[in-house]
Amino acid sequence: MKNVNSSSLLHTWTQVDQYLNERLIPADPLLEQALNHNATAGLPAHDVTPNQGKFLQLLLQIQGATRVLEIGTLGGYSTIWMARALPDQGRIVTLEADPHHAEIARHNLSQAGLMDKVDLRVGAALTTLPDIQEEYREPFDFIFIDADKPSNPDYLRWALRLARPGSLIVGDNIVRDGEVVNPSSTDERVQGVRTFLDMVANHPKLEATALQTVGSKGYDGFMLARVLP
Repeated sequence: MKNVNSSSLLHTWTQVDQYLNERLIPADPLLEQALNHNATAGLPAHDVTPNQGKFLQLLLQIQGATRVLEIGTLGGYSTIWMARALPDQGRIVTLEADPHHAEIARHNLSQAGLMDKVDLRVGAALTTLPDIQEEYREPFDFIFIDADKPSNPDYLRWALRLARPGSLIVGDNIVRDGEVVNPSSTDERVQGVRTFLDMVANHPKLEATALQTVGSKGYDGFMLARVLP
């Protein structure tokens, strides 16, 4: 979306996001506090938006999920949304490579009173995922992939090992300002997403769709897949 109208479009999309959020999602001081804490701590503004967080929460509730895996914690904003959807015995395992990000996330989750539902692991996900497979013998009902895009193909392979028939897999940030359609892109994030989507499309045990999104975070999208029996 790099053209003379991109600034105007983003302004409009942001206004619409604000309008929808004000009408559909009650103000939540704890979530707002988490975002403010992330910003103060210097974390990149890569959190999901409130309406996207609510969307994840509703998916978990519709799914009846009790076991969730999140690859990419950042400051724990999306983790809060999802942990709140879990029953008392529910558990979300969230993986964060950056120790500083993980420290901020732990603070935010503690302030939200959710650490009893959260297993926060620090370290590169491809290093910690084998431990998760060893320690959590029951499959995950829902897997949210929102970390470094070049590793998305590897994350998908792990998601399939840790899922069950009926599990949902969501991949975030797949449109990349429309650059995902460019097979010659030199951006390794774009190529990671393209390989990820090809793998989903060609896997016999996955049925999937993807939606483009616009909003306060610009032009992007997500992929939703279901593991078949």
